[in-house]
Amino acid sequence: MARWLPAALILAAAATPGPAAAHIVRGEAIGFVSGFLHPISGLDHIVAMVAVGLWGAQLGRPAIWLLPVTFPLVMAVGGFIGLIGVHLPGSEIAIALSGVCLGAVVLAELKPPLWTAAVLVGLFGLFHGYAHGAELPPGQNALLYSLGFVMATGLLHATGIAIGLIHRWPWGRLALRGTGGVIAACGGFFLWTALAG
Repeated sequence: MARWLPAALILAAAATPGPAAAHIVRGEAIGFVSGFLHPISGLDHIVAMVAVGLWGAQLGRPAIWLLPVTFPLVMAVGGFIGLIGVHLPGSEIAIALSGVCLGAVVLAELKPPLWTAAVLVGLFGLFHGYAHGAELPPGQNALLYSLGFVMATGLLHATGIAIGLIHRWPWGRLALRGTGGVIAACGGFFLWTALAG
């Protein structure tokens, strides 16, 4: 799986229509592209979503698929809340905390009960989704925008899982824990920025 991931990402990027394509109806393909680019345009989103895949890989089955499914499902609910204009306070702080917490659990190789891991991942997914939905660009198709950010999130989770497959080797476990530390440090920086702003 890991060797096919880069090719799949390149294929997905090549198949994604750009705004320069002829005869684009306003709010159609551009909505999908905007949504797809939103999660991968901010390091705060990237580190948290990759960490979900890393943690799932550390925990093994069934977490390796349950966590990356839980996050986008709950994220879609958060996206809907943001799209309809409901205010969810503290979303920037929660997004920063997601990097800190998810990085820390990977660093510690924490193995809580599966339901606890799913609730934690789902809670952070809610806030990430809210940020995506609340930042819908004017004139964009909300459904296509949402499909775009859910698909990009899935690819980021898959990237984390592919990297996390090194967990089977002793050196891979250490490398993953080190990566968790880097993610937690990034989250700490984002948290400091969110609190300072």
